[in-house]
Amino acid sequence: MSGRQTENGIMHNVPASNFRAMAAWPRALLDRVFPPVCLACDAPISDNQHLCGPCWAQLSPITRPHCPVLGLPFAMDLGPGAKSAEALAHPPAFDRARYAVRFNDKAREIVHHLKYRDRHDMARFCARMMAQAAPEFWQEPGVIVPVPLHWRRQLARRYNQSGLLATALGRETGLPVATQLVKRIRPTRQQVGLSARARAKNVRGAFAVNEPLLATRESDRIILVDDVMTTGATITALAKLLRSHYISRVDVICFARVTSQP
Repeated sequence: MSGRQTENGIMHNVPASNFRAMAAWPRALLDRVFPPVCLACDAPISDNQHLCGPCWAQLSPITRPHCPVLGLPFAMDLGPGAKSAEALAHPPAFDRARYAVRFNDKAREIVHHLKYRDRHDMARFCARMMAQAAPEFWQEPGVIVPVPLHWRRQLARRYNQSGLLATALGRETGLPVATQLVKRIRPTRQQVGLSARARAKNVRGAFAVNEPLLATRESDRIILVDDVMTTGATITALAKLLRSHYISRVDVICFARVTSQP
């Protein structure tokens, strides 16, 4: 699928067979001039948009069995529908969360390239892994929405990495993307190094909904997209905001999740 963005900021996906055919021969030519290399370490590989074997082996995918609500991995299979103790004791503001990998050193390196080094090509790779991590998310209607940056930070960085992931995920899944549906109206401190309580306070009141755009949404299910989840303070604030605007379901998909396991 290939995307085109309409005036209301929602990206719709349309068939792209013609684009693939037109792009095939330039890609083959480019592969001869610039041989494919690993996205992370630049080692030679056989195909573009992939990792080499050693880099791939350093990632730690989060697969089943996991909590159906929080998406955190279980040490053993607890049976169909079994929830984690954390989900039972503290039900989250969202319905379900899924993650592609644990946030280890290699995942940190990939996110750093995407977030700070203008490596937009990383978004497609991460989105493929995210789509594969939550196949149940794409089998029903929903609107993909990235975690927003404040306009000052986005101006300084020139792009929102979560927006890149959301757009790539829309292309992977065929679901519409609304990059402007929520906005960050108050600048916040970087969350790195803050406690869970400080993170929650930091993002309190920091977001608002674009109500005219919300009225044009194609589904009552929103899928929030971010690069990394640590305590979930930002996602929780956004989920509560969307609930207050009568969004019935909120799911979450992130590339990486900080866990107690390596």
